[in-house]
Amino acid sequence: MLGEEAGLGPRRGRRTLPAATPIVVDDADLSQIKFNADGLVPAIVQEQGTGQVLTLAWMDAEALRRTLSTGRSWFWSRSRKEYWRKGDTSGDRQWVREAYYDCDGDALLIVVEQEGRGACHTGEHSCFFRAFGETHAESQ
Repeated sequence: MLGEEAGLGPRRGRRTLPAATPIVVDDADLSQIKFNADGLVPAIVQEQGTGQVLTLAWMDAEALRRTLSTGRSWFWSRSRKEYWRKGDTSGDRQWVREAYYDCDGDALLIVVEQEGRGACHTGEHSCFFRAFGETHAESQ
């Protein structure tokens, strides 16, 4: 949508959805990222406002550039061997608000405004909804 890419935010009915907020891509910053042998770096996705960790996904250099330049989260699917933009099939889009790299340059933190149900393909808000030590009904 033109409005979405222009930062105006798409409209659904009477509600204006979040707008894309591109982050200026700085080649000096990008050169600090240490990709693994497969050309990937882990990206932790955190929800703005709550601080909740939503998911961990993988990015290569192109997915990172797309994420920063479009203001939407892009990842590399290791199983499908293709790029995917979060929300294109589910509607549960992530609007990038901030992006960081760690002190070693080998991990990313992407802060997003989560639209829709959440980040997990299971329908949960966060992929981290199971805790060790919980009693599970199916084991009783």
